[in-house]
Amino acid sequence: MTAASGIWQPHDGTPQQPEEVCFQAMGLTFTCTATPTPPSPTAAAGGSTGAALDTTAIEPEPAQMDGAVLGRGEAAGLSWVVVETAPGVLEVRVTPGRPAMVRLGWRVPCVDATAFWAADGGEHRGLPPFWRRPRTAALEKNAPVGCLVGAGDVALCTYAAAEVVRPVRTRTGVVEETGEFGFWVEHEAEPGNGIVLRLDLTRRHFATTLAEVAEWWGSRNGLARDVPRAARMPAYSTWYAMQQHVDAASVERQAAPAAELGCEAIIVDDGWHSDDRGRGYGYVGEWEPSRTSFPDISGHVAKVRGEGLAYLLWYALPFVGRHTALWDRVRPYTLAYKEHMNAAIVDPRYPVIRDLLADHLTRAVREWGMDGLKIDFIDQFAVEDPPPPGPEADCATVNEGVRRLLAQLPGDCLVELRQPYVSPGLWPYATMIRASDCPLSPAHNRQRTVDLRLIAGPLAVHADMLMWHPDESPQRVAGQLINVLFAVPQISVDLTALTPAQEEVLRFWLSFFRDHADVLQRGRFEPARPDLTYPQVTASSGDTVITARYAPLPVRVPEAGTLWLANGDASADVLLQVATPGRARATVVDCRGRTEGDELVDLAPGLVEVTVPEGGLLRLERQDQAGRSRSRS
Repeated sequence: MTAASGIWQPHDGTPQQPEEVCFQAMGLTFTCTATPTPPSPTAAAGGSTGAALDTTAIEPEPAQMDGAVLGRGEAAGLSWVVVETAPGVLEVRVTPGRPAMVRLGWRVPCVDATAFWAADGGEHRGLPPFWRRPRTAALEKNAPVGCLVGAGDVALCTYAAAEVVRPVRTRTGVVEETGEFGFWVEHEAEPGNGIVLRLDLTRRHFATTLAEVAEWWGSRNGLARDVPRAARMPAYSTWYAMQQHVDAASVERQAAPAAELGCEAIIVDDGWHSDDRGRGYGYVGEWEPSRTSFPDISGHVAKVRGEGLAYLLWYALPFVGRHTALWDRVRPYTLAYKEHMNAAIVDPRYPVIRDLLADHLTRAVREWGMDGLKIDFIDQFAVEDPPPPGPEADCATVNEGVRRLLAQLPGDCLVELRQPYVSPGLWPYATMIRASDCPLSPAHNRQRTVDLRLIAGPLAVHADMLMWHPDESPQRVAGQLINVLFAVPQISVDLTALTPAQEEVLRFWLSFFRDHADVLQRGRFEPARPDLTYPQVTASSGDTVITARYAPLPVRVPEAGTLWLANGDASADVLLQVATPGRARATVVDCRGRTEGDELVDLAPGLVEVTVPEGGLLRLERQDQAGRSRSRS
């Protein structure tokens, strides 16, 4: 035991630091503490029924930690075991003897470190100081995972917590006194359900280690439901194109061209439920179609679906607006009031609230014929210091209330979620997850979709909606599409007002998305340089490699098969990095898919320069000695 671990900081606000226990494994020193927690609430729920509040989420049985046991022990009311489940991969379980807040910390040398990746990192990929405010992940927001990335895009240390419903706090950063990178993770634990961490010290590509974290979560928490084809195909969204000025006629006007261009779904956003156009949420919560804008919602949905499109409808799930007839009814069951939104966040710990919300969304699917739901603002349930549950509540935590609410929604339809609610605990209730709003910002859209791809597991990853000014050049329109090449594009412009060049670009690139969806979305995924917001991204499957280039970096040529190279950079001079000599057929098309060159080229080891216009595409197909294609693509 030691008091020199550094996992407690002076500003942690703990009146007395708990006793620390240390143990070692694979060259790391782990320090853990347990701070006893007060007894769980036992207040009666349901008045005279005397039913106790449910204080735990429904969780799987603890997974067996298969592998070589590197150490185990017990001290200060804690027991621990460290297992090497694969070479260089550890699972650490710490279990308290009584309910406690368990904190587990460790450090690694901060050598060759280039970036710290976190699920809620936003645009910041620098190395934070260890004293910064801890992150919190829970079912409603964020995910308990992080990765210290080193030179060459290797993972110096990737960690993840098994807990995906209840809050998990993490602190990570550079320890100024030692030049190390420190980590600690904590959450409430019980004798039968300790804290479980996965650490990857293999120094493999960081994307590989994060993909294995997603597999680990999936194996522990059960498989998500099947993701249908429509979730992985391009979609049309009304939001940027129409904002709240949406009606049946305007949606129907976009349906036919959207389907003809290659979209397979249409997502109707805010505005369908009210005649208010104030950009607030004072009128949400009753979820009745506007009689002015959508007088016959079922007939309208049937028309849009008749064009071959799935139909998804938007809901701001946690909100009930001040100007609705529900306002007085829900006021006793609220978590918080958002003055700037003119709406309250309702409390899902109450069955009456869950039934109210679930009935609204179920009606859209069962009565109106919707194919799916766009569920917005789940992260708003994550309020600080929620009020204690009242006598009508049946669960003690908001996390569990949210989980029960989502479990009541239709399980046989498309469901879109959005950053920052990215917890794997949500996988059973969704089919797709979208990047957070970044209108007209291709670089942000690229970073956010790549971040999602790294940990989204089975879900289809969608880009934020693409929009552009009517005068935008075809090259820049193509650039937006290339920036989200490894996700599902959502288009949000007036398709009836496109210039011929813009329409040609959209048709060509949406066709490419569709034709190569399996490789782009489910192939081996390797984004480069998170410290530089992913200037190059590659996906591969079999003998097909697809690389998108967003900066003038050399592109590696595979030894065999076909390389597709999408040029999202303004520079047309592209350097190919060749390791294996040979011949290849090089076909270059511009941003509209028009052929600019088609020739056999000699590939000598080293750097080979080719010209690919901005927004254009190179197909480089390796040939055998007889000049025949060596690729099946």
